[in-house]
Amino acid sequence: MKKIVSFSIISILSVLVLFLVFLSTTGIETKRFNNLITKKIKESNGDINLILKTIRFKLDLSEISLFLEAKNPSINFKEINLPTKNIKAYINFISLLKSENKFEKISLNFDQISFKKIKMIAPMLKLSNFSSFLNNKLVEGKLNTQVEFYFNKKNEIENFITKGSIIEGKINFEKEINFEDMNFKFFADKTDILIKNFSSNFGPIIIENGNAKIQVSPEILVETNFLSNIKIKNETIEELNFLNKFLNLSSLENLSGKFNNSFSINLDKTLNIKDYNFRNKGKISKAKFNLQNSIQTFFPNSNKKFVTVRDTEINTSIQPYSNNIIIKGKYSLDNENFLDFDFDNLIKKEVLKIKVNTVIEENIKIDFINYFKSKKKISEVSFELKKFKDNLDFKYINYKEGKNSILINDLKFKNGKFSNLKKASIKTFSENELNNDFTILFGKKIEIKGNKFDASNLPKILSQKKNNNNFKNLNKNIEIEFVNVIAPLSEKLSKFRLIGKIEKGKLVKISSKGDFGNNNFLDITMKNDKLQKKKYLEIYSDITKPLLTEYSFFKGLTGGKLLYSAIIDDNSALSKLKIENFKVVNAPGMVKLLTIADLGGLADLAQGDGISFDTLEIDIEQTDELIKINEILALGPSISVLMDGYKDKNITSLRGTLIPAKTLNKMISRIPLIGDIVIPKEVGEGLFGISFKMKGTEGKIKTSINPIRTITPRFIQKIIDRNKKIN
Repeated sequence: MKKIVSFSIISILSVLVLFLVFLSTTGIETKRFNNLITKKIKESNGDINLILKTIRFKLDLSEISLFLEAKNPSINFKEINLPTKNIKAYINFISLLKSENKFEKISLNFDQISFKKIKMIAPMLKLSNFSSFLNNKLVEGKLNTQVEFYFNKKNEIENFITKGSIIEGKINFEKEINFEDMNFKFFADKTDILIKNFSSNFGPIIIENGNAKIQVSPEILVETNFLSNIKIKNETIEELNFLNKFLNLSSLENLSGKFNNSFSINLDKTLNIKDYNFRNKGKISKAKFNLQNSIQTFFPNSNKKFVTVRDTEINTSIQPYSNNIIIKGKYSLDNENFLDFDFDNLIKKEVLKIKVNTVIEENIKIDFINYFKSKKKISEVSFELKKFKDNLDFKYINYKEGKNSILINDLKFKNGKFSNLKKASIKTFSENELNNDFTILFGKKIEIKGNKFDASNLPKILSQKKNNNNFKNLNKNIEIEFVNVIAPLSEKLSKFRLIGKIEKGKLVKISSKGDFGNNNFLDITMKNDKLQKKKYLEIYSDITKPLLTEYSFFKGLTGGKLLYSAIIDDNSALSKLKIENFKVVNAPGMVKLLTIADLGGLADLAQGDGISFDTLEIDIEQTDELIKINEILALGPSISVLMDGYKDKNITSLRGTLIPAKTLNKMISRIPLIGDIVIPKEVGEGLFGISFKMKGTEGKIKTSINPIRTITPRFIQKIIDRNKKIN
């Protein structure tokens, strides 16, 4: 009996298993549900035309559910045939017993679909925003997908799920934002899309291991994270032009690195960008930037055109109104010696903030304080600045190199012009000797005070033509006081004090005094006549050389006392220079003139102890374009000169008369009758002189000589007038 029961049970189970196997594999063919399934699919979208041939009733063991399957059905969406592997319709088993035929879900499993057909079936997915996205942004691609429709108790479609993958896709978000060779898996329902294993090429950027969540209702919200491998070359930078909205890539030559990224973007119903947030963190293995001549600002005479960055960590955050980039690594200007730097750049709305700390080994030259740092000496520079519209504010600039230091606080510019400064402290050394030690304070007035100031280059700076007045916003009284000043040609000036007034960046009032020692002084005064719109400048110095170093005309001049006066307006200046009791030694122009004139003795004198002069008077009219030399008169016991001419930006032109050998003139004057007639005895000058012309560009001035000529009455009259003044 037991055997019979056991055999019966085994038989029943075997039959049941065979039935289940048959049901789950082959199934039972039926046509009962053809119209019903077609109707339900059409309810999901009226544009779908479904034709079913054979339906089999089968069992899904994984879900323990009965379903109807139709292989290779014919599905047309708006007259476009969609390749379909099969359709599965899951039916509530109890509803079958009650003949109600309630569906739980219907699954459509498509064959690979081209991007053209993807756009066509997008409306079928019941995602209006996502459908619009596919239609407007998807350019190329192939879709493998399965769509499942879920039904409620009333046999109405309640929800749907689609899953699958896109391969070889191409999407254009914007005109310049293109994703190519895109591959990923996805899972989507009415409101969300999940993306896994995203990979793509974004210009020179390779994206890997991307994951994303896309909310498609009521708007599109994308949140993603991915790895990127960037290899930017000069010829591929144009593919990233859209980034210039957020980052300035104009100077980038190439870049390679790997980064971890997170990105979110919010699109409205019309697919316009409402909000975005991009963050990345990684390492730049190597990058190269074009300096675009900006290096000349800091490193004069440098021929460096590129900066190379390597082994540099970068942390970036980009949002609509706030972009922040933090970089820390190594840089080089010669691609050999790499130095440390860190850089923090924050843009928030219209405000730019930058912090920089770096090491520098290039040549640095600051003429104003006669400071020079040679290459290979290491210096440290740090600064923090803020830029808002036309305002540029340096919170601090800190420079250190050995014992040298420059610290500037609250330096401000407006429209590219100096605006204000709180404090500057300067301490520098030249050949291990202190040459600058002073502070600058800006308050109600400007105070510049200290133990030492190196003014060696000051005449050169003042002689340079400046087209722009970078200090035109400056209007303050000024006080300068130095214990010691290093003047040009190693002269030393002590107890220097200046009281003045600055209007629109220019000194309009000066009262100044300094002591050269040995009872030699420097006095400078300037007065301002606002009614006449003129300034009156007067300079007196018991030592001449420091004030004339930048003028080649006076090269070789030594000794003497100097008096300079000028009347200055906005467009021109009338100036007179007078120097008394001086010598000319080794003056190239004078020696050449004397040599050509075949005055060998005077030439030797000019190269030896020098040629003495009693006085030199120069009368000049000067504009921005032209220096007109009305007269240069030099009188001396061995030689006298009268000249006039002009100098513009290209040409120097002088002409004049030179009277040598005063002793010869005296001999002629002693000849009875002839000397009384020809030579004015009160003058004691001679009959013979030399006419000359000097003309040419700088360094290429040619001199021509007429060695024998009767002295002009003009020259004689000048000498007579001069002697009358002396008497």
